[in-house]
Amino acid sequence: MAVSAGLNGWVVSLPREEALRSASSTSFRSSSFLGATCRSCHGARIAGISAGRGGRVVVSVSARAPALSPQSRNSSKVEDMKKLRLITAIKTPYLPDGRFDLQAYDDLVAQQINHGVEGLIVGGTTGEGQLMDWEEHIMLIAHTVNYFGKRIKVIGNTGSNSTMEATHATDQGFAVGMHGSLQINPYYGKTSNSGLIKHFNSVMRFGPTIIYNVPARTGQDIEPAVIEQLSGHPHFVGLKECVGNNRVEYYTKQNLTVWSGNDDQSHDTRWNFGGQGVISVTSNLIPGLMKSIIRDQKNEELNAKLLPLMNWLFIEPNPIGVNTALSQLGVIRPVFRLPYVPLDVEKRRLFVKIVETIGREHFVGDKPVQVLEDDEFLLLARF
Repeated sequence: MAVSAGLNGWVVSLPREEALRSASSTSFRSSSFLGATCRSCHGARIAGISAGRGGRVVVSVSARAPALSPQSRNSSKVEDMKKLRLITAIKTPYLPDGRFDLQAYDDLVAQQINHGVEGLIVGGTTGEGQLMDWEEHIMLIAHTVNYFGKRIKVIGNTGSNSTMEATHATDQGFAVGMHGSLQINPYYGKTSNSGLIKHFNSVMRFGPTIIYNVPARTGQDIEPAVIEQLSGHPHFVGLKECVGNNRVEYYTKQNLTVWSGNDDQSHDTRWNFGGQGVISVTSNLIPGLMKSIIRDQKNEELNAKLLPLMNWLFIEPNPIGVNTALSQLGVIRPVFRLPYVPLDVEKRRLFVKIVETIGREHFVGDKPVQVLEDDEFLLLARF
């Protein structure tokens, strides 16, 4: 049995056979998993159970876990994080009841690693962290670290518009072993530049931090004056910048590390404006080709060939496009947590044509791409 800290309790990894025996024996004092008492977990109350990899079951239990000391954390050195070029904002697949499909998730992560991706954003916008409760969020970070943390950098999206939530989640994310955190500026209930600086300083104290600037989602630009003050913090890694390449170039001339947050600009960010690389949605689908244009060499011809796919992915707000695409590739079940719904059938047909143009062999998975019908998608309002 492996145990690690979760946001509101412990994350326990049990052999699958042991967990199944426990379900029908006195190890669980209730006929229901949730709320039952787990003797293997020292009498704690069970908050959730998910299928794991390699014949194990991930159990989250509700006794609050203490944060680990800084010496016990698994965070990477800031300089190591700065070297990453291709980071995938990884998709979170679902089962028909809305729980995480960890088998599909593990397969998707393995394909990212096998094609040269160096880092993952777990529970970001693409991974639908905004639709998770914090227990799910921290469990997924812990699961990713447990199975893949020695092969790829795990960066947990633990930001929030509440400083209290962001600091607590970031503390717990590093406690379960993530290598770095992604932090967004407070959205909707926006604050002043002075408030931004205090907010980010509060979360950066736990470990290496990438700041994420996406005004189209937050409604507020993180101005260079804010970044310049934060850049002196010992845990400041760099920023994911979505404003454009003029802003990227401004920062890179100051020797700051910047990843493009816009796939369609990322080739030029990397080769023409001094950017480090990209935090990518498109690499969920074509990790090998994204590696080619970001890590290997400047390739304007290949980048031009990929632009129709990148543009298609953002016809509607992310992650609608990538969810639809992975479903049609047969890599994930066509299950959506609302408010996200699939792209309409004409756009689904267009995706098949794009795949055929680029070549199915360059996409994740090994099933033929297909046009799914409306009634093949499952939309969940409660999960």
